[in-house]
Amino acid sequence: MTGKPTPMLKPFISEGPVFNVGVLGCGEVAQVAHIPNLQLANHMYNVVAVCDISLEAAQHCGEKFHVKEVYTDYKELLASPTKIDLVFVLTNDAFHCTHITAALRAGKHVFIEKPMAQTLAECDEIAKVSKETGKIVFVGYMRRYAPALLELKEILKGHENDIKYVRVRDIIGNNMYFTQNSGMYQRYFTPPNDPSIAEALVRNFKENLPELEPSKYNIASLSLLGSLASHDLSAMRDLIGMPKRILAAARAPDDGSPRPVWWTVLFDYGTFRAFYEMSIDAVPIFDAQIEVHTGDKRIKVQYDTPYVKGLPITLTTLSSPKGLGDLDTSVYRPTHEDTYTIELRVLYDALTKGTPFKTTPEDAKQDVELNLAIMRALKE
Repeated sequence: MTGKPTPMLKPFISEGPVFNVGVLGCGEVAQVAHIPNLQLANHMYNVVAVCDISLEAAQHCGEKFHVKEVYTDYKELLASPTKIDLVFVLTNDAFHCTHITAALRAGKHVFIEKPMAQTLAECDEIAKVSKETGKIVFVGYMRRYAPALLELKEILKGHENDIKYVRVRDIIGNNMYFTQNSGMYQRYFTPPNDPSIAEALVRNFKENLPELEPSKYNIASLSLLGSLASHDLSAMRDLIGMPKRILAAARAPDDGSPRPVWWTVLFDYGTFRAFYEMSIDAVPIFDAQIEVHTGDKRIKVQYDTPYVKGLPITLTTLSSPKGLGDLDTSVYRPTHEDTYTIELRVLYDALTKGTPFKTTPEDAKQDVELNLAIMRALKE
């Protein structure tokens, strides 16, 4: 049997410049997500240099991804004889502000993995230097560019007053459970002992929350809010805005365990409440979702691990069209394209056309404000 071939969607291929990229930080997210995606998008980006304080990690990425320039000092990367247009900052959170502002002052645009910074002062400094240099700072909240989330925003547009309740959940297994089975062959390296990292964490905590004791548990709590939780809270803000206040915040009691804490937070939005729960456990499942209840509908965005390329992010709607106990379930899968790839296109449009984007330094500062409010709510 013969017939017409199935029509194929035209892939996005840029006709503009290719930006040279320097990658600062060669850990898990660099090996599994960013460098592979940048190389697949070689019509937009070209990775020309990598850097990590661990020489082994930097050399591994250089050899594996065929990048000739390998550094262990970020200043050397920024002074590379090869023109670098854009720097991906994938380093320890405590040094994000230092690395971002150095890259901006060196005339580079910056993509920064969340959290953008650890203190409000750092957020302000990054925004100021970005404006002074005219260079872009793009914060890597890839979940906010998921077509399923954008579709939910469209559904809620004009119906915000119909929201009765929102549940945000992110209880996932350790990333290693997914990456070790993803075929990416990533490797982990022990970085050199650097006491300045611990010193910076304590210093930043004291600056943020002088009223709280900078214990290991408190620092770990704030760190988890700034890392995993920033994805959820940023997406929550994108969908329903900033909460009016925090009604309650709690975390698992400190039992001396090195594992991350468990967070539960109740937000007040005036006409409805939003419940948030988050942690990392030892079960290899990625349970991340935002569900909006309107009374006659339940609409849920379900995320899967971004470390396995191509897993769909879906939008599920439950309703009773006839109102007679009948149940209609609709599952919408907008695309198999991963959000890391989607945000690379958004970044490219910002670089080439000046197209506005939503994950700016000013936007990212709101997550730091929210994290600090959650920590303070523990005392109330």
